Amino acid sequence: MNFPKRENFQASEKPLVIVGSKNIVKVACTESAFTEAFSAGFTVNGINAASQVSDQPVGNEETYLGARNRVINSKKAFPEADYWVGIEGGIESDERGMFAFAWIYIEHKSGLHGKAKTGTFYLPEAIANLIHSGLELGEADDQFFAQENSKQNGGAVGILTRGAITRQTYYTQAIVLALIPFLNKELF
Repeated sequence: MNFPKRENFQASEKPLVIVGSKNIVKVACTESAFTEAFSAGFTVNGINAASQVSDQPVGNEETYLGARNRVINSKKAFPEADYWVGIEGGIESDERGMFAFAWIYIEHKSGLHGKAKTGTFYLPEAIANLIHSGLELGEADDQFFAQENSKQNGGAVGILTRGAITRQTYYTQAIVLALIPFLNKELF
């Protein structure tokens, strides 16, 4: 694992949130969601934390495990953080076709945790075929739509909704949902 040096993080009085990815979209949506949910500021930093699942997780369980593993590995790297966030995108197929989704897993230093799943959306058959050939969803999008590094931008959801829902807004809502236990500690 490649972890940034602690001195590269800003010293702050704000609670520290570590995202188990350096993907700028995942870091930005985490900061946005925490700020919206708590109406407060946070210091949010991303690190490369292993998901320990396939590069393209398939199915609900593998995708959930990837999000959880990112939290576990982030916590090992930065045990002094207040929160750790794992975001893992996955795909699954049913009789209607292949669909995409993501799991969010969040843990607080108290041990309290929250989890939520994004909405799902079906992928065009041409994208599904590229994934079946061995590409990750982001790579398939880049190849099919002649884009570069789409997963650091709007992602499949942004491309397919023509920007009506970006990858950031797609994840932000699910992160807020995963924060429900932290917003209602008396119920959890």
